[in-house]
Amino acid sequence: MPSDKRVQFNFRRALHRRTVLRGAGVSMSLPWLTAMQPSFASSAQAAAPKRFVAMTLGLGLVADNLFPKNDGRDYEASPYLKPLSDVREKLTVVSGVSHPGVKGGHRAEASILTASEIGSSGKAANSISIDQLMAKHLGDATRFPSLVLSTSGSTSPCYTESGAMIPPQDRPSRLFEKLFVDDPVSERAHRASQVRQGRSIMDLVGEDAKSLQRDLGQGDRDRLDAYFTSVRALERRMEETEKWAKRPKPKVDAKKPVDINNPGDLIGRQRTMCDVIKLALQTDSSRFVSLHIPGAGGVIPIEGVETAHHNLSHHGMDESKLEQLALVEGAIVAQWGEFIRDLNASQDGDQTLLDSTNVLLTSNLGNASNHDNRNMPVLLAGGGFRHAGHLAFDRKNNYPLPNLFVSLLQNVGLEIDQFATSTGTLNGLG
Repeated sequence: MPSDKRVQFNFRRALHRRTVLRGAGVSMSLPWLTAMQPSFASSAQAAAPKRFVAMTLGLGLVADNLFPKNDGRDYEASPYLKPLSDVREKLTVVSGVSHPGVKGGHRAEASILTASEIGSSGKAANSISIDQLMAKHLGDATRFPSLVLSTSGSTSPCYTESGAMIPPQDRPSRLFEKLFVDDPVSERAHRASQVRQGRSIMDLVGEDAKSLQRDLGQGDRDRLDAYFTSVRALERRMEETEKWAKRPKPKVDAKKPVDINNPGDLIGRQRTMCDVIKLALQTDSSRFVSLHIPGAGGVIPIEGVETAHHNLSHHGMDESKLEQLALVEGAIVAQWGEFIRDLNASQDGDQTLLDSTNVLLTSNLGNASNHDNRNMPVLLAGGGFRHAGHLAFDRKNNYPLPNLFVSLLQNVGLEIDQFATSTGTLNGLG
């Protein structure tokens, strides 16, 4: 071993987390250093945090163009998957899945990430979406617990625990400013002051409520205890908000994107938003992101496409419409593939950003032409999974897609074995 490498090895082996420097009667503990890692941190502790990005489509994908005819790792690529051949080892295609009990065609857009029957039953409230469940338990580690985005419109498939839809941000320029452009120092101080004031008010309310306990029955005391628990959770979140309000935002070597004003340029809008999402992940500004692509009402500017996107999705097996729709959907999947490549080319510690990020592409519609919510299109990439190629389940008796959601929840570090109508984790996904 060369002498310089031997010295480095011995230094790393000797340096311990509890190392203290002493001299002239003074002692000083060292902060954490990279060289200390082998002596006190396991590989699990040193691993990059897990992330999740969901891209959801409002108008589905034609199954025959997406799903391979054979299953397993050696599947023959379908038309939509051929452009992704260079990253096929990093992704899994899943067919024959749906959310049990969910119907309602377009209305089931609300159920994509919740697997709730809200789309067909007409319930007043939805259930929590998978991205928000992740953010609830793990989102405090970043400035933004989650990012809810859309290429256009004011609706999203993201819902809070109380079943309220979270409106999306649909302008990449504003998202960029939110992530990377600092407010004036005076404004940051004002926001921190507002947070502190809000917390002090909650403290007063809490003290008043506690004084009632001696006069309450056991049931009311239990309800009051549940209230205190929620207040304490909110206080902790407010404390984190105050800290972030004081800290400068990360700086990136990128210009603020220019918003695409053409509402029909679906692919351009998808690409621009993906560029900002990548920056958000790279700077660890947020770890849980959703991007809804509701489809375009007008004609998408792709050579060979002459009919509006929504009209094409209701093709009725018309050959001309199917040919044009294949161009649109193929471009959507190809852009998803570009995002996968970008993450795979970006380092995240000892691995790539794709290895630490689960990237899901799906839709509420398995067949947009007849509003069928069965056989939902599903592509999953990254996350450190041992990807299985094509997992083909029964297209007549669908396998529960919520099982994949359980696998994803566990992948990001949550000890959860049930989500909506799940029956376990996804069979075949390593």
